Amino acid sequence: MEQKLQNLAKLTGAELIGDPDYPITGVDDLAAASSSDASFLANPLYRPLLKTTQAGVICMDPSTPRVEGKNYLISEHPSKTFQEIVKLFSSSEKTTSGFQGIHPTAVIHPTAQIAPTAHIGPYCVIDAHCRIGDATRLGPSVILGAGVEVGTHCILYSHSTVREGCKLGNRVILQPGAVIGSCGFGYITNEKGQHAKQEQLGIVVLEDDVEIGAQTTIDRARFKETRICQGTKIDNLVQIGHNCLIGAHNIIVSQTGISGSVKTGRYVIMGGQTGVVGHLTIADGAMFAARSGIKKSINASGKYGGNPAVPLGEHQREQVHLKNIKEHAEKLRDLEKKLAELQERLKSS
Repeated sequence: MEQKLQNLAKLTGAELIGDPDYPITGVDDLAAASSSDASFLANPLYRPLLKTTQAGVICMDPSTPRVEGKNYLISEHPSKTFQEIVKLFSSSEKTTSGFQGIHPTAVIHPTAQIAPTAHIGPYCVIDAHCRIGDATRLGPSVILGAGVEVGTHCILYSHSTVREGCKLGNRVILQPGAVIGSCGFGYITNEKGQHAKQEQLGIVVLEDDVEIGAQTTIDRARFKETRICQGTKIDNLVQIGHNCLIGAHNIIVSQTGISGSVKTGRYVIMGGQTGVVGHLTIADGAMFAARSGIKKSINASGKYGGNPAVPLGEHQREQVHLKNIKEHAEKLRDLEKKLAELQERLKSS
């Protein structure tokens, strides 16, 4: 496939600076791009590559200084512009599922309601009273428990599971192996130390435009609901406990664990391997560095880090002190030695 720059500018809505008839046939990063590739610059760390890249066109924002003699597609969101170009060059019949409509191997209960434009892949299981909206696609071996509701234009990739009663809004994406509505971790321990299961009878609700990563698990509530609010994106291998309320437009990165009954505000970001103690509240706009340990409620927006999590500046100062702890320990030993010598002299005098 070949695309002229004027066509790419029209497709992406970006401003073209350069030759409108210049041909582009692929995409690559700045370091590896050839003269027929489109590339992008969204991170200032890669600005030095502007001088050496062979890319035929570079997507970048209007505030970044340009190198003369190159073609540019200028927009406020260069990564988004580049993504549109990637999608154009990546579209291929070879990567489009050959299974359309409802596959004959799917097991569908007669009470299920499936929109005519929905796609049900091989070996799916759809239990009683499920409802699936227009243009929703289920990959191979997806399982929907009884009474599950799935909105329109959703994509549920292979081996994802939505247990009974749970509800998915519109444009929800479940990556392979995601489990929605598994039992919350709740047990009643008797006087002998034996554990009896505490039934988890609530549901999980995923609002519109939520995406759940591969092998991520979201537990159903004990008796009401666990809710993931609109636009939140959750990475692979994340665990969210029962009765949590995860606010709108959160970003939760891989291997994060959130204990039960946590409530987060809007636009919260958690770096990888963040851990959250149960029953806490986290304010709008709070951002946590990787491996943060959140052990008390966070009542103000801002950047946090460390275990326990503290304001990021405080955490960074602590890290500097820890880095120099060997030097500090040696100085302390010297002072202790000098103090002991001084005390001996005072005794002898």
